[in-house]
Amino acid sequence: MQYVWYVVMLVLGASIGYLLRRIIGEAKIASAETEAQRILDQAIKTAETKHREIVLEARDNAQKLRAELDKESRERRLELQRLERRLINKEEGLDRRQESLSRKEESLSRQEKSLAHKQRELEELHEMSIKELERISGLSRESARERILQEVRETLKAETARLIRDAEDQAKAEAERKARSIIALAIQRCAADHVAENTVSVVELPNDEMKGRIIGREGRNIRTLETLTGIELIIDDTPEAVILSGFDPIRREVARLALERLVADGRIHPARIEEMVEKAEKDVEAIIKQEGEQAAIRLSVHGLHPELIKLLGRLKFRTSYGQNVLKHSVEVAQLAANMAAEIGADVNLAKRAGLLHDIGKAVDHEVEGSHVGIGVNLLKRYRESQGVIKAIEAHHGDVEPQTVEAFLVAAADAISAARPGARRETLEMYLKRLEKLEEIANSFEGVEKSYAIQAGREIRIMVKPERIDDLGAVTLVRDIVNRIEKELEYPGQIKVTVIRETRAVGYAK
Repeated sequence: MQYVWYVVMLVLGASIGYLLRRIIGEAKIASAETEAQRILDQAIKTAETKHREIVLEARDNAQKLRAELDKESRERRLELQRLERRLINKEEGLDRRQESLSRKEESLSRQEKSLAHKQRELEELHEMSIKELERISGLSRESARERILQEVRETLKAETARLIRDAEDQAKAEAERKARSIIALAIQRCAADHVAENTVSVVELPNDEMKGRIIGREGRNIRTLETLTGIELIIDDTPEAVILSGFDPIRREVARLALERLVADGRIHPARIEEMVEKAEKDVEAIIKQEGEQAAIRLSVHGLHPELIKLLGRLKFRTSYGQNVLKHSVEVAQLAANMAAEIGADVNLAKRAGLLHDIGKAVDHEVEGSHVGIGVNLLKRYRESQGVIKAIEAHHGDVEPQTVEAFLVAAADAISAARPGARRETLEMYLKRLEKLEEIANSFEGVEKSYAIQAGREIRIMVKPERIDDLGAVTLVRDIVNRIEKELEYPGQIKVTVIRETRAVGYAK
């Protein structure tokens, strides 16, 4: 019973608590609704007040804008009125100017008619004068004009030849003096040796028995060496020596190094030959790079592309008329730089162009074309400056030199090639040049005989005095010089001398 009582009391307490919570909640809800209604009414009043304020402010702003627009409109109307008055004044001025121009035009028209009338009168007088002159002289107008033109031509020709001769004499005297001074100074400051190289190399042997070992059984050793290097080995009766023959100097150097090492090692068989040739090729490549770097460092030429340095090194093994091309290039660079310093030109540009002027000869046996064209293409590929490219392009006269440095490089190239002992020429080429010189001179009218002397450096021409006068001799020299420059290729320069002799002979009886 006690437990039942506890349960009844618990249920009764829970019911009373529920009722109390419900009554309290309803009271709170009613209070919240009243507060919300109060807040809503207050917000509505505030919004209406703000609305009235905004409307009033907008009206004030509109009035201000209207006042400003009215003021701006009045100012623009005033400005338009001023512009209108100015246009009216200009229009009146243009009308007055138009009237003045019309009056001037009428005056000019009257003057033009007067001048035309006078012109007709002058033409009639001129025609009458010409007819009178034709009647007096007995010559027609065309005949008189032709005779006058002929006399003027002859006079101008004689005067031109005389002026040319005087100017050339004066210019030659001054130019030769300065050129000799500059060139002599440049050559004195440049001491370069000349090494005449051939197309063969000689390898010394310790004894003649080594020749048999080089040949090998059934010639297999010599065939292997010739195949790998592309160089011909000549084993003849020359005591204790083997001759290497080939036109590619780099391959010949590889063959020489490989053969010297094989002889020193003593083991000569195809496998060893292949190993030595490969090693010699690497050594030659290293020598090429070293020689190119040394040439650039010696001349203080900086910033060269690595491939151009390698090509410079290859020139050590290249010869032209027996002259080492790398030594020749270094000498040309020094001469061009010295002359540039004397005349105030760009020393660095002249030196750089002189060093690179024959770069095309490093690959001319591998690429089609002249060494000048090949060199220009190489320099363009490796982004050399236009000044260097133009100088190299013109150093053999293929194009006209456009810069002072281009002239200096061409002159330095000719000086280096023309030095005594610098180059060798074959007898056949030498004789052909002499024959061509005399043939060019004899082809001109009035030439009696010509003689090529001084190893082709000078040609003396005897002319017929009754056909060529003194002034004609000056013109003849210039024509022969131009013809030689166009048709011949030669190192240095060729002196052309025209000799005219008049003799008077009498006999006393």
